[in-house]
Amino acid sequence: MWTRDVEEEILATCRELDIGFVAYSPLGRGFLTGKIKSLDDLQEDDWRRHSPRFEQENLEHNLSILKKLGEIAAEKNCSLAQLALTWLLAQGDDIVPIAGTKRIKYLEENIKALEVQLTQDDLDRINEAAPMGAAKGLRYPEPSMQTVNR
Repeated sequence: MWTRDVEEEILATCRELDIGFVAYSPLGRGFLTGKIKSLDDLQEDDWRRHSPRFEQENLEHNLSILKKLGEIAAEKNCSLAQLALTWLLAQGDDIVPIAGTKRIKYLEENIKALEVQLTQDDLDRINEAAPMGAAKGLRYPEPSMQTVNR
């Protein structure tokens, strides 16, 4: 939901070739859980502090998207993470999310995404709140010139 650039070419090619698609980091590096509201929510050594999408200006913009999604999640009586996973599953039976977690409670929460029902109106509202290209900031930091020149 936060990185939808695969939809145009990659997903279409996978479907043309009848290949399943594994959605890596479907919770947007934890952003789509709603638990990251500022850089203060990240440990000092957390690599996301150096990720463009978590830079202050970009984060503020991205939080505005999350707020809209949070309203939909509240209406559906589910967590933001469950909404994101349910939305992803609604994109097709050929998509499998890999939602990594270190804690059983989050695994159980993620599994409950299967119980959330989204209508076409819900999907339209989610797509309106988080359209392709809505997230601000690059997905990964650009390589430094030192790395490029090696």
